[in-house]
Amino acid sequence: MPRMVVSIDGVVIKEVPLTQERTTVGRRPYNDVVIDNLAVSGEHAVFVMTGDDVQVYDLGSTNGTYVNGKAIKQQSLRNGDTVEMGKYKIRFLHEAPRQDYEKTMLIEPGRPQAAAAPAAAPASGTVRVMTGPATGREVVLTKVVTTIGKPGVAVASITRRHHSFVLAHVEGAELPRLNGAPIGAEPVALKNGDRIALAGAEMEFVLG
Repeated sequence: MPRMVVSIDGVVIKEVPLTQERTTVGRRPYNDVVIDNLAVSGEHAVFVMTGDDVQVYDLGSTNGTYVNGKAIKQQSLRNGDTVEMGKYKIRFLHEAPRQDYEKTMLIEPGRPQAAAAPAAAPASGTVRVMTGPATGREVVLTKVVTTIGKPGVAVASITRRHHSFVLAHVEGAELPRLNGAPIGAEPVALKNGDRIALAGAEMEFVLG
């Protein structure tokens, strides 16, 4: 299911699943997503979902609507795109459906049906700070979205999925580095023992 992660200054304030055809965003209380900030117009933008396609339309806002830093009037959204309204950022997430092989089986006549594999238990994860001022601190990833880094400098998010975690860039010129290499625009799956470098600190991701 596509969803929006709303943040300001690197701090996630709400996560909104897109469950209806039109989802309006603005300062007025009758919007589906209300952002009470003077830089956001009363009726600022609308997200329109048609099947698997989601488009954002600017509704003639005073300060404009931006997608990945560019002013738009209408724009189709891809997984990982960032929509900006004033100082607020809305990260659009729409991962491809998981292929549940344990639930999809080819049954042929005369061949016994294999038993379905048991569902995996939900994953749990922790981020340990290895270097920097907060060395030794541990953050247990209990929320759907956890942000790490330094607001205004470099911020990343770790999103909890059903059986895994993914790392994504949220804001800042500096991209998070995963095991020494900068990540791209798309979220990257995390593995046990992965090292994340961001905003002058190094962290270790521990699964389980």
